[in-house]
Amino acid sequence: MNKDKTIRLGIIGYGFRINVVSEQIKKLGDVRVVSICDRDLDAAREKAAVHEPNADEIRFFTSAEELLDGPKVDGILIGTNCSSHTDMAVKVMEQEIPLFLEKPVAVNEGQLVRMREASKIHGDKVVVSFPLRLTPWVDKVKEIVDSGVLGTIEHVQAVNNVPYGYCYFQFWYRDNAETGGLWLQKATHDFDYINHILGQKPTMIAATTSKQVFTGNHPEGLHCVDCAEKETCLESPYNPGYIEKQGELMGIVPEQFMCAFAPDAGNEDSGSCIILYESGMHVSYSQNFYVKQKASKRGARLMGYLGTVEFDWYSDEIKVYYHHREEVETHKLKNATSEGHGGGDEALAQNFIGLIKGEFASMCPLDQGVLSAEMCLTAKRSSQNQTFEKIN
Repeated sequence: MNKDKTIRLGIIGYGFRINVVSEQIKKLGDVRVVSICDRDLDAAREKAAVHEPNADEIRFFTSAEELLDGPKVDGILIGTNCSSHTDMAVKVMEQEIPLFLEKPVAVNEGQLVRMREASKIHGDKVVVSFPLRLTPWVDKVKEIVDSGVLGTIEHVQAVNNVPYGYCYFQFWYRDNAETGGLWLQKATHDFDYINHILGQKPTMIAATTSKQVFTGNHPEGLHCVDCAEKETCLESPYNPGYIEKQGELMGIVPEQFMCAFAPDAGNEDSGSCIILYESGMHVSYSQNFYVKQKASKRGARLMGYLGTVEFDWYSDEIKVYYHHREEVETHKLKNATSEGHGGGDEALAQNFIGLIKGEFASMCPLDQGVLSAEMCLTAKRSSQNQTFEKIN
């Protein structure tokens, strides 16, 4: 395409996350959204009036087929609810249009098969929303690992203690059928950055999950606003001592919060797994969804015979511990930020624009999205069967 022309984008599923990404993309030059497909057109029009300078010119559609038959676009962003990612992505890929696809790329085995086949034909035109692999933390850790100063990495301990667990128990993410569960919602990012750093293929997974905290017998469908315990429950936004403010950032208003202690509050509240890789080394990974405040942590320790490197996205430091001399090396990340997945969203936006212009290949290709989703579905199957499961 002409590098100087306006880049015209279409959006399928105009939700919170895809709006964040499109805002990053629009900062990079003459880019405008010209088509939006959403099942709630009134809400989409209201949001566009706030976020799109050319809102009066945007065409709105209720189906992906109508959008694809509408005004020509140079790229499409998919931000629908998770269960429809596969269907929407296949429709777009068949048109050979550059695609930005939110994760997970599939939520069940049938969808995974479709995406695996699609990736063989159209995968070079897709950027999967894996911002963590593009952050300064991962860039620097991969540089250290690849330098060989640690020796070959033989063991990884990774963790994700999520301080905004309310999102997965009190909002639409609580619907397992819609999301595929929390391996696909959170671990998909972590599996991807670990694969990226190691440069190895995973072969087997053993996993387990627990639901010990967000259980109870409150009525299904109960909203916090209607609960007699709303001023005392620690998960209620109506509790005077409630500390969680991220709901406001995601556009969730108090009236939308549902009871986390009802049977329909799906999802496990913790999970752990062991991943075996082709060389024989292994990774241990654990995620938790009821920690709060300073207990939050997301990062890893990667260990070779000569040294260990560790990092945490909640810190601006990376530390290298040398095993055979008394030395600890600290790397400060000057440009690290807690916004936009630590700078990963900006990098995704730059990569997608470069892909549209024909300047860059995808740094988050579809085959890696498929691999991560397969690992998550294998972990889910392992936790159900209580066995080691092969990654096909």
